[in-house]
Amino acid sequence: MKLTIHGAARQVTGSMHLLEVGRYKILIDCGLDYERDRSVQANEDFPFNPAEIDVVVLTHAHIDHSGNLPTLVRLGFNGQILCTPPTADLTELLLLDSVSIFMHKAQKGRKNRKGKFNTGAQPLYLQKHVMDTVERFITVNFNKPFRINGDIQLTFVPVGHLLGAAAAIFNVTEDGVEKSIAFTGDIGRKNYPVLDDPMQIPDVDYLVTETTYGGRYHTKEKSVEQALVETIEKACIKEQGRLIIPAFSIGRTQSLVYSLNKIFTSGLLPPVKVFVDSPLALRSTEVFRKFHYLVNREAQDFYNRLGDEFEFDNLEYVESLKDSRQVSNYFEPCIIISSAGMLDGGRVQDHLFHNIQNYYCTILFIGYCAKGTLGHRLLRGDPIVHIKDRDLAVYATIKQTDVLSAHGDHDDLMQTVKHLDKAKLKNVFLVHGEVQSMDAFATALEEEGYQVTIPQKGISYELN
Repeated sequence: MKLTIHGAARQVTGSMHLLEVGRYKILIDCGLDYERDRSVQANEDFPFNPAEIDVVVLTHAHIDHSGNLPTLVRLGFNGQILCTPPTADLTELLLLDSVSIFMHKAQKGRKNRKGKFNTGAQPLYLQKHVMDTVERFITVNFNKPFRINGDIQLTFVPVGHLLGAAAAIFNVTEDGVEKSIAFTGDIGRKNYPVLDDPMQIPDVDYLVTETTYGGRYHTKEKSVEQALVETIEKACIKEQGRLIIPAFSIGRTQSLVYSLNKIFTSGLLPPVKVFVDSPLALRSTEVFRKFHYLVNREAQDFYNRLGDEFEFDNLEYVESLKDSRQVSNYFEPCIIISSAGMLDGGRVQDHLFHNIQNYYCTILFIGYCAKGTLGHRLLRGDPIVHIKDRDLAVYATIKQTDVLSAHGDHDDLMQTVKHLDKAKLKNVFLVHGEVQSMDAFATALEEEGYQVTIPQKGISYELN
């Protein structure tokens, strides 16, 4: 059995891991790499022949795990893609949205800022390639062992983080010897709005785990509702201004809307108009409703007592572009939730364009922003940012909170490993994290006596 980390090695995005059992090749995740210095077309440069991959196993729908699947299919992959039912539905939405983003950038990129033709803005894939990809989805329910072939069995274990997100557990028989390896995907956190707590991963010989919050800890002194109430009260009640929350349309927006529902329904704040400006958020919320049996007990109880947790008075889902533009003409205090979460495209840029120089506007970040994105530049305090072909001074208040981060922190990551049988666990491979996070997590594990490897990209490891 051989493991090669081809993506998210010493960085966060672009998860892609190759597991070889004899001549059988399994690709775990196939995400877009946002951190390459070159254009998005660099994601075409697979370090293997896509046609030689036998099967893909997808841990969850987020684009840094799923976003390069259509490229893989376009370049020759002809096998099945195994995932949970919610992951299949959400991935289809996200991949189609990626096509829209690619097309928008292609049209915008025909001329660069000097007016010269730019040949590097071609879409990575088209809608046809997405539909070809979706046809390859085979859904597997949680905790139901699935026999990939005579020697390899796959089990999906829920890990929170996103509806349908799973750790992929492989039980392998190779040359008469039984081996096991788990890929965590992204690990969620306990008591997160809408989602169940992560389930304990069964004992394995090898573990490949994310490290996004290695060495870092979530805010413990405030609940989600408390943190939101403080920000909304200042921005919308006392200052009579507007609060813009960049949020990923799938996962983060649903948890945020449910939290706001609880706040306003319980009377913790007077009513404030809330706009969810994202067609993708509306469509993905329908997926959450479809798989409502997978949301956590608190959300199910809320639904039974008070109705749909994703609907409440003064909440408006904005679908058309015309209606989106009208939001700028709403002059009463309001909350605008819009994508993309890192501000690297999407309707939220329109709202920023009209409000970044508004002293009575607060921009609240509730998630990770990769280096190079507009969100990252705002968070590091750039006084002037470039939005929609203009350089604009930043007068709005910039805030950040991690109470809605869907990633487990250092303690959660440690517990994931420490629940496993140390005598059985031979090695822990660290992926999906910035270098300092991986180093901090590796040090903590080594102090507990675990064998740890921080893989180099493209280096293969024999798993005996």
